[in-house]
Amino acid sequence: MNLNRRHFLGLGGAAAAAAGLAPLLAARSGLAQAASPAAPKPAATFPYTLTDAQWRERLTQAQYQVLRRDGTERPYSSPLNDEHRPGTFACAGCAHPLFSSSTKFDSGTGWPSFWQPLPGAVGETRDHSFGMVRTAVHCANCGGHLGHVFDDGPRPTGLRYCMNGVAMTFAPQA
Repeated sequence: MNLNRRHFLGLGGAAAAAAGLAPLLAARSGLAQAASPAAPKPAATFPYTLTDAQWRERLTQAQYQVLRRDGTERPYSSPLNDEHRPGTFACAGCAHPLFSSSTKFDSGTGWPSFWQPLPGAVGETRDHSFGMVRTAVHCANCGGHLGHVFDDGPRPTGLRYCMNGVAMTFAPQA
């Protein structure tokens, strides 16, 4: 077969389109997978650590997929998206407080969104998965993946911490 530049570019474009659709198709079936869902997250130093087997025992399958494998839940699937009572959102993996309900807002994205985390509650890393560059957000205590932060949020910070509800719990204010 004789491939010229046009054929090569056409095949490359088709491959790129297929790669771009993969996360959307995965999200339609439930949880979107991380770029390499089969491999455990590399060990990092966090105050709260467990073995992979201990995380699997402690978390539900959905929590494990998001917190330990950088997955993403389907939009509008979390009850925490509609949680409006005063209280605190915490990490579902280690119960570390993450966000005050006073910073929660409806972003229209289908995921619980906040304009600011609690002081020292989260860390950020660059995420290059799915051909995009984003800022991933993780629990500062256990390293669990929570979601991503974007610069299209409301005042006063202009940030939108778009979090997976399955990665958090909610404790109403007493």
